[in-house]
Amino acid sequence: MTEKAPFDTDIVTLTRFVLEEGRKAKGTGEMTQLLNSLCTAVKAISSAVRKAGIAQLYGIAGSTNVTGDQVKKLDILSNDLVINMLKSSYSTCVLVSEEDTNAIIVEPEKRGKYIVCFDPLDGSSNIDCLVSIGTIFGIYKKKTSSEPSEAYALQPGRDLVAAGYALYGSATMLVLAIESGVNCFMLDPAIGEFILVDRDVKIKKKGNIYSINEGYAKDFDPAITEYIQRKKFPPDNSAPYGARYVGSMVADVHRTLVYGGIFIYPANKRSPSGKLRLLYECNPMAFIMEKAGGVATTGKEAILDIIPTDIHQRAPVIMGSPDDVQELLEIYKEHEGK
Repeated sequence: MTEKAPFDTDIVTLTRFVLEEGRKAKGTGEMTQLLNSLCTAVKAISSAVRKAGIAQLYGIAGSTNVTGDQVKKLDILSNDLVINMLKSSYSTCVLVSEEDTNAIIVEPEKRGKYIVCFDPLDGSSNIDCLVSIGTIFGIYKKKTSSEPSEAYALQPGRDLVAAGYALYGSATMLVLAIESGVNCFMLDPAIGEFILVDRDVKIKKKGNIYSINEGYAKDFDPAITEYIQRKKFPPDNSAPYGARYVGSMVADVHRTLVYGGIFIYPANKRSPSGKLRLLYECNPMAFIMEKAGGVATTGKEAILDIIPTDIHQRAPVIMGSPDDVQELLEIYKEHEGK
């Protein structure tokens, strides 16, 4: 009788998973090239994040990005890594980054059929206090054979072919959503590979956590104020919800996905269009949330249905467990009628 190996020798790496999915879909392999390159960028960013203090990669770089946030050195490094790896995958034609004012048009000799919108280092204001940060990306397919332009990226989230995020926390995890569902991969630093740890992830129908920055409470609209009040003082005397807010979208959304509940970054009097960016924050996260059985809305419409008009457009965000989001939407309806 053969003795069983002390560890699994038939591991599903991210590369193997994407190859298998590509084979099933009878694809050209371009998506596999793209995701492999993105994977390499994420590993490099993860390595840089881990030694940020030692390498003096933290701190302000002395400029602000297009959305007015101060740019950290790690942001610049992450942005360059993602851009260079995506270009060298020979599978992209247009790239949209939070750090760049205009879309990046890939050189003709390196072009492929995909458009990638990404936030290279989400939550970077948290770098100096060692709170979890991440990388968010959404992948679209080009719809025309004309010369690539910024307009290629102005597609609604419904047209995403894949989306995901990397979370640089106590471990590095990559969450990938494709047409068939959401899968989680953990980076094993010993072999330098992302290993499949959770297949076909589904969010709970209802959670017991709400996540919102209550520092802006005076500017909330009445529906949000009422909902938060209900969570703290339930009218039916059930247990109140726990409040959890990291201030790093990747960390807050990942916790919502794992534990259930609701994540809210609403529009308010000071930011009537919301604050989070549609193309490379809201849409990828909404795509993941819907594929996991959750709901993602602005309060008025599904996030994935918004037709973008600008690559740095903002949108309000309400996403999470279907029952929790539905309760807030019903409060919105009640207030509309008043």
